[in-house]
Amino acid sequence: MEARRSGTPQEKGQKDEISLISSGRYGSIADSLASSTAPMMGEPALSTRRAYAAVAVLCYLNLLNFMDRYTIAGVLLNIQTFFDINDSTSGLLQTVFIFSFILLAPVFGYLGDRYNRKWIMIGGLSVWLVMTACGSFVNKSYFWVLVLMRALVGTGEASYSTIAPTIIGDMFSGGRRTIAISLFYVVLPVGSGLGYIMGSSMATVTGDWRWALRICPILGAVGVVLLVFVCPNPPRGASENRGQGVAGGTSYMEDIKYLLKNKSFVWSSLGITSMSFVTGALAFWAPTFLSRAQVAQGVRQPCLAEPCDTSDSFIFGAVTVASGIFGVGLGTALTRWLIGRVPNVDPIICAVGMLGCIPCLLAAIFLAPRSIPVTYVFVFIGETLLSLNWPIMGDIVLYVVVPTRRATAIALQIMVCHLLGDAASPYIIGVISDALSALDPVSTLWRFHSLQYSFLLCPAVAVLGGVFYLVNALYITQDRKAAQQFSEADLYSNVLQQQQDFEGHLQPLQQMSSTPAKPRLSVIWRRKSGNICCLLLGGSLEQTEKHHHHFSPVKPKLHAIRSDWCSLPPGRRRLNPEAGVTRAARRSQMKHTDAMQTTVMGRTVKVWFC
Repeated sequence: MEARRSGTPQEKGQKDEISLISSGRYGSIADSLASSTAPMMGEPALSTRRAYAAVAVLCYLNLLNFMDRYTIAGVLLNIQTFFDINDSTSGLLQTVFIFSFILLAPVFGYLGDRYNRKWIMIGGLSVWLVMTACGSFVNKSYFWVLVLMRALVGTGEASYSTIAPTIIGDMFSGGRRTIAISLFYVVLPVGSGLGYIMGSSMATVTGDWRWALRICPILGAVGVVLLVFVCPNPPRGASENRGQGVAGGTSYMEDIKYLLKNKSFVWSSLGITSMSFVTGALAFWAPTFLSRAQVAQGVRQPCLAEPCDTSDSFIFGAVTVASGIFGVGLGTALTRWLIGRVPNVDPIICAVGMLGCIPCLLAAIFLAPRSIPVTYVFVFIGETLLSLNWPIMGDIVLYVVVPTRRATAIALQIMVCHLLGDAASPYIIGVISDALSALDPVSTLWRFHSLQYSFLLCPAVAVLGGVFYLVNALYITQDRKAAQQFSEADLYSNVLQQQQDFEGHLQPLQQMSSTPAKPRLSVIWRRKSGNICCLLLGGSLEQTEKHHHHFSPVKPKLHAIRSDWCSLPPGRRRLNPEAGVTRAARRSQMKHTDAMQTTVMGRTVKVWFC
């Protein structure tokens, strides 16, 4: 029987089904064995229940991550009064946190693409918990110590935010991945809102704003314990390769060059950076802005001593939670509904969200001194439109970047979007506000207007974000297709590289065969299902076990199994077309046949000895 091996790997990848049938050799399906990230054969597949449990734990920790991040904003008036600091100095608390986050994100991205991601996260989260708790004991004369602690908190959170999305991406694919990523990112606005609520509530109940920093470490310790026992460390690319990993081995500079040439990654990163600038400024300054608006209306007195009125933080947090849940849910529903009709719909939805929030921001900025309830309505609509982007932008990175470079991609994206986004925006808004308020430092009304005018920078940046996403829509389809073809191309290239090795491995089997018939290997692969099944005639399991050292480069696990052929690709009725053996006729005999199981480029392969 002649092997059918015509055309390039790319040409073969265009077919819906591919059959490779060879005679007397393994060459047609040469096993590249061994990717550095793939598990040993026999490692149990990740169950659906455990995968969803892991997502729940990761979402819980992400919720606490953002709660802690915006707790400071929820008690900012108290902090300014306690330390006697101005707007620009207050903005440093968020800026140093984000800058440390930025500096460490590429490091954790590099480590996350090469080492055990689970334990890297656990180490980083432990640093986060300790530093957050320590920051709550800073005395009045040591503001710089609080700044240092917030910087170290950013170091711990960088490990988690960089690596967690890649683990989710390796546990799910397709629609399930979109849902899982949506759940992971819905907690961003929800956690931010709860940060305001929790911070303001604890400051009100205890009379001390520092208690607001002590809740997340307690809840986070529970999350770290759950992470140890529940969260797996799936092979990189497992969701694309039926539970197995893909080959790595590229240098860090090669990864960076690849990402910079990926147009969808570049433009989506610029879009996320613009969004991060807007949301970072709003998240940090909005409660203070609303409080000063009420002072400008004459319905509230300026806060000159603790405790300050934190009701605006509580209400803004509730609005953020509601708009975040609604916006993320709407964004997920839109992308799932339209993706089959409009392939580049994801960046288009993001552009609509960015451009649509602009009139809402302008309305909220200028209506605040007239009507706080109307301002909250426009804040809700604007945050809902911005929240459309959260699940989509996370999914874009996972499907336009190949599996072995995802952690690096997310780390680089985090570095850029925070460096130019929410690390800079709170400080920039504070500096502009202080510069304007210096024109009339005595007037409380002008102090409000100085912050109001500084907020006008946000709609301008939102325009840029919308343009970046529209440009991204031009490239998203081709970049997504290129990333999807990565595993398939990797499979075929390694097949050709390992052909000679497997031709040598077959010789011992031919010698072990109890029949003079020449062994035949039939391989059937269906692209849609991604399964590989094969039938080897000649030899026996017992004889193979005696000579298993011949397979030492392959590292298979030999065992007897009972098979009902459920793993066969749907629609394939003939295992061996030349012999005319049908699946139905072969089923009962194969139930009692010895078999060995190994991997072929990250795919499970069962070889039956008859």
